[in-house]
Order: sequence, then C-alpha cells, then structure tokens
Amino acid sequence: MAILGNIIKGIINLTDTLSSETNHIEAQKEVLKNLLETAKETQFGNYYNFEEILTSENIEKAFAKKIPYFDYNSLNEKWWYKLHNGEENVTWVGNPSYFALSSGTTGKTSKKIPVTDEMIAAIKSSGIKQVTALNNFDLPADFFEKDIMMLGSSTDLAEKEDHLEGEISGISASNIPFWFKGYYKPGEEIAKIEDWDERVQHIAENAKTWDIGALSGIPAWIELMLQKVIEFHNLKNIHEIWPNLKVYTSGGVAFGPYEKSFKALLGKPVTVIDTYLASEGYIATQVRPDTDAMQLNTENGIYFEFVPMNPDYINADGSIKQNAPSLTLEQVKTNTDYILIISTVSGAWRYLIGDTIEFTDVEKAEIKITGRTKFFLNTVGSQLSVNKMDDAIKYLEEKFSTRITEYTICAKRFEDDEFYHSWYLGSEMINENDKIVTALDDYLKNANKNYSVARSKALKGVKVKVIPVENFYDWNDNNKKKGGQVKMERVMKEEKFADWEKFVTQNSKK
Repeated sequence: MAILGNIIKGIINLTDTLSSETNHIEAQKEVLKNLLETAKETQFGNYYNFEEILTSENIEKAFAKKIPYFDYNSLNEKWWYKLHNGEENVTWVGNPSYFALSSGTTGKTSKKIPVTDEMIAAIKSSGIKQVTALNNFDLPADFFEKDIMMLGSSTDLAEKEDHLEGEISGISASNIPFWFKGYYKPGEEIAKIEDWDERVQHIAENAKTWDIGALSGIPAWIELMLQKVIEFHNLKNIHEIWPNLKVYTSGGVAFGPYEKSFKALLGKPVTVIDTYLASEGYIATQVRPDTDAMQLNTENGIYFEFVPMNPDYINADGSIKQNAPSLTLEQVKTNTDYILIISTVSGAWRYLIGDTIEFTDVEKAEIKITGRTKFFLNTVGSQLSVNKMDDAIKYLEEKFSTRITEYTICAKRFEDDEFYHSWYLGSEMINENDKIVTALDDYLKNANKNYSVARSKALKGVKVKVIPVENFYDWNDNNKKKGGQVKMERVMKEEKFADWEKFVTQNSKK
C-alpha cells in the first residue's frame, strides 16, 4: 500500500474539506482594500490619493474613476523606471526582490516586471490551492508519491545590484517550498542550465531514473521535450518510460490547438489541468474535472477588472483607451469577451495584461482565455478573436484527419490591391491547398457573422500555406529563445509578417 501517498492525499482531502467555499466577490473587495492600504504611502499611492479612495462609499468605483489604465510601456515610462534608478516605495512598498523578464509574444525587447516578496507568497498560496484541488480529480494515492516535471525557463537567475532577474517560471521554480524539492524534476542542477536544448538533452539522458507522475509547462515546449525523450530512448510513446504519468498541467496558453499532437505522444490518457501563470502573477487555475475552465485566484494578491471586448476601446498599438468602461466581478456576464485588467501586490495598477477572457461561471469565478488584445484581428471588420481561430484549427484537424500544432495569421493587402487573411499552418497535411482554403473560409463564415459580413465587403478571401511545424519553433528560437513562457504570436502586423515570410522562405531553402 502506498502509505505516504495515502497520508499526503488525506492531508489534501482534509485541507480541501476545511476550506470554506470562497465568496469571490467579497474576496475581491478585500484584496482591493488591502492593496490600497498597503500602498497608500508609496509615490504612486500619494500621487493618486489612495487615502481618499479608501474613504469612499464605493471603493471599487472610486478606484476605477481615479486611476487611469496602464500597460507595461506607460507604467514603466511613468513609474517603474524609478526602480532601476534606485528609488524605493514607487508603486509598491520597498523594492522588488525580482524582475520577471518577459518578451511577451510581440517583440524582442525584454520587459522587466517587478516581482515582490508579497507576489512570491501569493503565487505559493495559489499553488497550494492548485494542489488541494487535486482532491477533486480522483487520483490514486500512489500518484502523490511520484515526481513532478516542471519545464520552464532556467532557474539560474541573473544577479543585478539588489535583485535577481529571470522568467517568471524560473523565479517560481527557484522558490519552491523545501518539502517539494524531493518531488521536483528535472532537479535544481539541470533546471539551472540556460541553453534549452542542452537542458532537454540532460532530461532525456536522466529520464529512466525518474518516476514522473505529472508534467507542467507550456504545451509547445512540453511536446518538444517529450519527443526528445521518446527519440533518445527509441520509444513508441512516453508512457513506456514514465508509466505512472497521469497529470499534465498546462499553462499560459489555450491547450486546445495542442490537444491532438500532445495525445499522439501518450500511451494512455492523462488528466489535463489548465493553469494561468503570467509574468505579472498567478491568475487562475482549474479546480474541478467537469470543466476545462479556470477559477480566478481572487484571494491572493490580485484585484481584477474587466473591460468589454470592443474594437472601439483598443488603440492601434493594442493599448486600451482611457474612456473604456470597466466592470467588477459582481457585474460581469457569461459568454462575453472581456479585456483583463489587474492590480497586484507587485505594484501593477489597472494594468492591461494583454489577454482577453470569457466567464463560463460567474459565481465560481471560472474563465477561459479567449485571446490577446494584440492578436484580435479586426482588419476590414472581421473581428476574429484567437479562440475563434483555435476553433477553426480544430475543425480543420478533424476534417482532414491531421494535426496542426502551430499557426499564425496576418490580414494584408496583396498584389491585386485586395485584403486577404494569410494563414500559415504548422502541419504535415497533404491535401490540396484549395480544399483547405475553402474549408477554413466556410467555417469562419458560419461561426462568426462579423467575418461573414467582412467577406462580403472588403475582405477578399483566405490564403493558406502549410509548412513544417519546426519552422515555428525555429522562428521563436531565432527571435527570442526556446522554452519558458515563450508563445507563438497568432496574429502579426504586416511589417513583422514580412519578416516571418522571409524567414520561412530562407528556412525552406536549407
């Protein structure tokens, strides 16, 4: 009998039983109040008079009225730059212990996002919530004795004056609790290797010595790691070497487009649990098996606001217009796209994280990621969000019995002076291109009335090129780096798309 596993499962069960059902609306009100109380003597708190906001009859309304929207560029240019000049108490008390480096998905220049000790504590608290929620997934007791593979960025953080820098996955992994280190793989020594290919090579070489029960990481990089292990050991599937693998915790990107290619690497089914860890904080996690939606972490250092997704509220650079209305958790509805706005214990205030979400259950505060504000394709009025594009890709996979692991799209004017949606699909499809174009175009017309209207007016049609999925990985490797939080940009502007097409052309000639 798995005695230790039963003990751990018993503790998780007891913790889950003792924890009362969260009132998410009240939890959010308390989080906002604590944020304002803690930061009221900071430079930011004094400038925007947090004291006055705290005395308001409706704190949420006063907060939204007093504080403007920020994105990374505006908050960094007006406030966070002071942190790099040695100033303290800027947007949060004291100085951050870490800066999360994030190139995002739209550029090479790395952002430096403050990560305070309070944020580390909030991430740990949300992590505990995720662990206790495993009680809902009916896992056997011996699962809780198995190793957990966390594949993120390097944990070898760079020392810079009074703080450390690295990607958020590396920062989080470097702060795992002491009691967890015995379960954590690939282990501290391998996790510190900066070069992603070298790190994965070491994982493949050591794979036989580990009994992996769970995987955690962004789907694209998890798939490449599994492929490497399978190839290195000449396996048919990953369960031949890790027979007790039962859980995969996805994160940071919708799992749907990767589902088919991921399952192809398995020998038996695994439980997929979605999580939402961003450089700015641990946003949400899936807590029950009868949905693939994630529950917002409403109690742990993040206050959420929601702006209805409307092209009129978004500037050309993807930032949000100041006149855009915001809603609280108490005001939102299901099946509506919202732009996510957060305020955090790291000193982000009314911050545009860049993602769009929809609620599947308001009472449970459960959401799905639907796309990115910068990836919302509205050229000539087509109004395509990433979730609509993902649905179209799944449709093509089923119709043509194939796997499409990656894709990107641009709305551009071609030689005939007409606008087309130009798609690149990462797949091994051998069907005729015309059939793919027709199927994709017809699906989008039926699924999205705005797209259908655009197709009858300024949007001339669809163009598709099928390329090896390796082109997408090489592009990420060439422009940023492999692994970690790096994700393929689903929608590109014409200038960057020109670079992409040039890259693909050069790559195909090698």
